[in-house]
Amino acid sequence: MEKLGTQIGSYAPDFELPGNDDAVHHLARYLEQYQAIGVVFMCNHCPYVRLYLERLKQIQADFRVQGFTLIGINANDATRFPEDSFDNMKSFAASNQLNFPYLWDATQDVAHSFGAERTPEVFLIDQRGVLRYTGCIDDNANDAAAVKSPYLRAAIAQVLAGQSVTPTATSAIGCSVKWRA
Repeated sequence: MEKLGTQIGSYAPDFELPGNDDAVHHLARYLEQYQAIGVVFMCNHCPYVRLYLERLKQIQADFRVQGFTLIGINANDATRFPEDSFDNMKSFAASNQLNFPYLWDATQDVAHSFGAERTPEVFLIDQRGVLRYTGCIDDNANDAAAVKSPYLRAAIAQVLAGQSVTPTATSAIGCSVKWRA
């Protein structure tokens, strides 16, 4: 079954979402500033997000000076999962010292447009706004030291070097996005 949402090689959907910093964030503004943008759908309560949080922060730190930024987006239904509310996102970002913006997709429209299914799930976009990679961060959620395939790191390096990305997609592992009923 073909995955719904944005396909590799297609333009990523633009968005305008509030962030944990109380500013409104537009994908178009990021495309003006960065050569590559990693959109990661995440949330506050997912154990997989917690396993990957330090790795995500390290990826942001390692690639930022090369023209990359990570953008976290939470699309979970906060009515059913109050821990994922916007106020709790702000607390989560502060307590975990996130070094990238964390945005709130209250309508879930952005998550649907991208085709997000899991937390964490990454969508890597080049400076033209074209989706180049989607899937998981790496091949070992439980042990960062045992990673053999750092998919996201490799894809970022390939985009920044103007190369083709391989693989273009992997299967994200994690919790399901908590859709509104």
